[in-house]
Amino acid sequence: MSAPSSTRTNPGNFFEDFRLGQQIRHATPRTITVGDVALYNGLFGPRFAVQSSDPFAKSIGYPRSPVDDLLVFHVVFGKTVPDVSLNAVANLGYADCRFLKPVYPGVTLNAVSEVIGLRENSNKKTGIVYVRSRGFDETGDTVIDYARWVMVQKRDQAAPAPQEKVPELPKSVEPGQLGKGCPEIAGTAYDNVLAGSSHRFFDYKVGEKIDHVDGITVEEAEHQIATRLYQNTARIHFNQFNESKGRFGRRLIYGGHAISLARALSFNGLGNAFHVAAINGGRHVAPLFAGDTVFAWSEVIASADLPNRSDVGALRIRTIATKDRPCADFPLKSGDDYDPAVILDLDYWVVMPR
Repeated sequence: MSAPSSTRTNPGNFFEDFRLGQQIRHATPRTITVGDVALYNGLFGPRFAVQSSDPFAKSIGYPRSPVDDLLVFHVVFGKTVPDVSLNAVANLGYADCRFLKPVYPGVTLNAVSEVIGLRENSNKKTGIVYVRSRGFDETGDTVIDYARWVMVQKRDQAAPAPQEKVPELPKSVEPGQLGKGCPEIAGTAYDNVLAGSSHRFFDYKVGEKIDHVDGITVEEAEHQIATRLYQNTARIHFNQFNESKGRFGRRLIYGGHAISLARALSFNGLGNAFHVAAINGGRHVAPLFAGDTVFAWSEVIASADLPNRSDVGALRIRTIATKDRPCADFPLKSGDDYDPAVILDLDYWVVMPR
């Protein structure tokens, strides 16, 4: 007699299944192709010249156009979902995310995560799982390293909670840790006209705010195609049969979708910020759904020289994304709370030619 089919399938981990220090090797290795890059570009429309043109990238010192940093992030993130967040209620935030090596088409990525924190919620129905995930290429080099925390359902509300620990995570990535994901570039060969912006590192001042002006309306098919591109299997993004009975009554858009939309919109004002060097922290303030139109604005909150680098500098950027709310007046807070239109608050470092 054959075994019941339920023993063959993976129900995903629930909160009580995790243990501090647990190491998880994730399936499935993924070779990034030019087709993946083209599909990502078609879904989000990023226009940064270094990632768009092999001749442009080669002229400043890359062997060819690198894969968009956020595509790398999403693919590695997607590897972790079946083991970490298949039963998630919500992805809550990120910290200490560093891009450590350029990725080019043809590179194969895999991921490993370590459970670094656990905390049961007071309702006993869910808990917060903190993990540090690393993406590696086929040579074993780390290309990305980040922490995130996610709210995960419990299988059994009466199950005892695992050992509790809330990890201390850095509030930001120090400038001395930046730049490993960017080779030394030839600044004199960097063509501002072809790049689409005349503004370089020294043109920006701490405290200045930039309205990225444009808006992008999210379509139902687009966000599902994007999430499948990353092999992200979280049910809340796909299964309308189930989600129609859930708290939103519809599929929730993967939070990384808002990040990529905001990054693409930021080209208008930050066109020479060609490389995301690190993500200091991020918060998905409110859910995003198909039919919503995303707008964004940014503030320069710090600038930094990079150790032993005279070719590029780093700007620390805080980008705020909204839904159905243009950003000419830089919406952020309403009293002590976020403006109701805000969906994303992202703090990150970008590299820009001097």
